[in-house]
Amino acid sequence: MIALVTGASSGIGLQYATQLARDYRCDLLLVSNQEKELAQVATDLAAQYGVQTVAHYADLSQTDAAEKLYAWCHEQGYTVDILINNAGVFFFNPYCETPLKRIDLMLQLHVNTVAKLTRLFAEDMCQRELTAEEASSRICGHKRMRGYILNMSSMSAWMAMPGIQTYNATKAFIYNLSKSIWYELKPHNVGITVMAPGAVDTELFGLAPKWRKIAVSLTASIPPEKLVKRALRNMFRNKKADTPGFLNWLSTPLLKHTPDWILFFAQMKLSQFMH
Repeated sequence: MIALVTGASSGIGLQYATQLARDYRCDLLLVSNQEKELAQVATDLAAQYGVQTVAHYADLSQTDAAEKLYAWCHEQGYTVDILINNAGVFFFNPYCETPLKRIDLMLQLHVNTVAKLTRLFAEDMCQRELTAEEASSRICGHKRMRGYILNMSSMSAWMAMPGIQTYNATKAFIYNLSKSIWYELKPHNVGITVMAPGAVDTELFGLAPKWRKIAVSLTASIPPEKLVKRALRNMFRNKKADTPGFLNWLSTPLLKHTPDWILFFAQMKLSQFMH
């Protein structure tokens, strides 16, 4: 199988690439805007796990990035069996103080590119015919499907949180888009899963190292390797959506009804923990 992973040069994307190569023996198309780091990741994974890897530099925040990436895969003759839409950005800013370029970047990356990549590769997957051997094979105890898509949302999709208003709005888009498409793809034997984790222990959120360690020790943050292991298992089982962590799952319905005084308090305190 060939897996295309966006944002694959570091953090959660690197974990997806590593575990797909190590645990599922997938060949990899690795995409990132960090050209040197990506090339090194591709070299290391190929040497360590004996899979085929291709590093492809791309800025997925560009308006036509999805079309270009899709066309490149076709030009190179790659049949993408697994699409991992992982690339993302995060910033904490009052909305009226956020440069328009940053807002546009996040909207393009989280909304435009994710929606288009999902649309383009899902169509190919729906039209694909599995060989008899592929159709009889099993992954994680389930029969192999024609294709798999995994989109990364966030628990913040249910939060009206000052400072991350653009981020949580885009993650809500990803979450609802993915769940809706699940119903459309299932009759075609194509799977799509959306993960909505709480805090993940990466540099994306800009927490100081001290607070990252505390968050993990309190289980308020999950290590990326644990998140990815769970996400891939869910994907191969065609689970529609998942929010890791019992406390996160339990508190999700309550987030929509958070009292205003808590949000104002969080707005005042949250910036203190950022770099």
